Amino acid sequence: MSELPPDLPRLRTVVTYLRNELGRAEQALTSAEEREAQAARRLPPPEPPAWLIERSIGAGRPAVRVHVGGCWDAGKRSAALGVEQARRALAEGVPACPQCRPDTALGVLE
Repeated sequence: MSELPPDLPRLRTVVTYLRNELGRAEQALTSAEEREAQAARRLPPPEPPAWLIERSIGAGRPAVRVHVGGCWDAGKRSAALGVEQARRALAEGVPACPQCRPDTALGVLE
């Protein structure tokens, strides 16, 4: 540590400065702890559904394709399906996505 000044006014100045710096350091520590606690409380993203059905635009919104859940090619108009619903849709002629191949994953080949 460096030499401290011998006179009272300069010693008071050093103590005042160090108290202020300690306060700033404690505030930064508190903020960092709060950020870390918030990050720990965040929930992980939900699991994607196992199967998706993509619908078209317009009246009636007919089914366009069946996808495996999490398929990168599934559009915004996709909804979750159960395994039996996905099999039924494929059996009824709804095309399988050529990217994720749900028909192969379900064992339903055309």
